[in-house]
Amino acid sequence: NWGAVSLDVTHARSQLADDSRHEGDSIRFLYAKSMNTFGTNFQLMGYRYSTQGFYTLDDVAYRRMEGYEYDYDYDGEHRDELIIVNYHNLRFSRKDRLQLNISQSLNDFGSLYISGTHQKYWNTSDSDTWYQVGYTSSWVGISYSLSFSWNESVGIPDNERIVGLNVSVPFNVLTKRRYTRENALDRAYASFNANRNSNGQNSWLAGVGGTLLEGHNLSYHVSQGDTSNNGYTGSATANWQATYGTLGVGYNYDRDQHDVNWQLSGGVVGHENGITLSQPLGDTNVLIKAPGAGGVRIENQTGILTDWRGYAVMPYATVYRYNRIALDTNTMGNSIDVEKNISSVVPTQGALVRANFDTRIGVRALITVTQGGKPVPFGSLVRENSTGITSMVGDDGQVYLSGAPLSGELLVQWGDGANSRCIAHYVLPKQSLQQAVTVISAVCTHPGS
Repeated sequence: NWGAVSLDVTHARSQLADDSRHEGDSIRFLYAKSMNTFGTNFQLMGYRYSTQGFYTLDDVAYRRMEGYEYDYDYDGEHRDELIIVNYHNLRFSRKDRLQLNISQSLNDFGSLYISGTHQKYWNTSDSDTWYQVGYTSSWVGISYSLSFSWNESVGIPDNERIVGLNVSVPFNVLTKRRYTRENALDRAYASFNANRNSNGQNSWLAGVGGTLLEGHNLSYHVSQGDTSNNGYTGSATANWQATYGTLGVGYNYDRDQHDVNWQLSGGVVGHENGITLSQPLGDTNVLIKAPGAGGVRIENQTGILTDWRGYAVMPYATVYRYNRIALDTNTMGNSIDVEKNISSVVPTQGALVRANFDTRIGVRALITVTQGGKPVPFGSLVRENSTGITSMVGDDGQVYLSGAPLSGELLVQWGDGANSRCIAHYVLPKQSLQQAVTVISAVCTHPGS
């Protein structure tokens, strides 16, 4: 197993802040390898900008060709000093970038990771370099991580080094309750993170978050913190993940301002069977096709249900690995049956792949079929002529059908001769569509009799 490789090309046309127009190409190379025996994951990504005219959407959004972004440094004595937090120069377009990610499992002792990026530009020898090393683990349900990062950016005089600590504590650990997914208190957690950089600036943030509603698709988070730059800060956010999109609202404040914000986002996928609305799309997505099975929940996917036609989109699929897509049979109506509720797909980078499900829309019926006052032979093959649904005769002439029409014709066959088959006509009441299983009887007669 040599891992997986992908290659893609992006073409961009841009108009910058000085009204100049540019055109360029980007070539991306990705190599990924998982060594499960050793618990190692390796990913190498390279970008080559073949011409000087390639710019991203973020570049186009700048109002000036070159400039700095500043923030205030609060030294605790009410004196503010401007510090540089970002610099851009659109005359130096990207030339190439190399990105590396490695993680190593230590089994019961957590995991280590290292990430790094090196970015070069056209028309200058300067470059951006960033790397981070970290350790993550857990103890009696409490998750924690330590990290160290180093950053050197074009246009910013000093490099920056940051040490960080993150801790997350589930509420059931504090209350000593046994965890249950159905209890909103058990799904809540407390978090704390602290950082200190090489300039002696400190920041900390403590918060509480969790999920609400039956599908756990309403998330919330409330936090309070302090930074050397802006003093006390706080926020409260809520995010609702629905079938056709997401809605978020939030409130933030610091010593200089208060603001309320909201956002509404979603995705649209066009395919051979029409258009499907979804939550915001990722780079790689899965189109779920279960014709006629509307309102069915997708297991392990927050807020995602099939639409009225039986279609849904699962965003952010894992590339080059099996993605398990499962329909929650507990959310299927009585008139919906599926041959197999699990499908697995392996998407490539940036692909939209389809997961197909063989659905049957109709009634679930248990029909006792008799001929001449006696049950038809055990093991006889049964086929409903209009839909092609097949089944087999069980004990006492009982035939179970799923996805059957309200009325139909059953062909029962137990041999090769003309006398080894018969036809049974049946009619089901309309309320059968709302019943789990409808039990009726039908009389089978020889064709032509």
